[in-house]
Amino acid sequence: MRTVTVTCEHCGKTNRLPVAAEGAPKCGNCKRPLPWIVDAGDADFAEIAERATLPVLVDLWATWCGPCRMVSPVLEQLAREKAGQIKLVKVDVDRAPQLSQRFSVKAVPTLLVLRDGKVLAQQAGAAPANVLREWLDKAITSSEGAAQEART
Repeated sequence: MRTVTVTCEHCGKTNRLPVAAEGAPKCGNCKRPLPWIVDAGDADFAEIAERATLPVLVDLWATWCGPCRMVSPVLEQLAREKAGQIKLVKVDVDRAPQLSQRFSVKAVPTLLVLRDGKVLAQQAGAAPANVLREWLDKAITSSEGAAQEART
């Protein structure tokens, strides 16, 4: 099982997180939610993103893409702000051609919000932090409302 290392912003302890697991990661020391930021590709996307129990923000990006490099820190900040509420999954489109085709990626970055493997929202191109935050909040809120209705 592949893991990522995350330093808790609250207590400073280093935590090792699996790239795929149920629930939301918490610091082993202070028990606060941790940001969950992982890479995925064609072979492991289903396990890492589609089976996640949290909403998943997918960043379909490329190493050569200038706007991708501008958006990436914003997405990582959103993942830190929403620790315990979302999982950020980064997909290099040049290394994951099947995912690029599946999600009809015509421009990078392309952002998706997934819940239970279903696309709730999709956006192509870079946007300012406040626009991305609002877009993500709207997608998560609509997904929580739909999940609540399905349970009743």
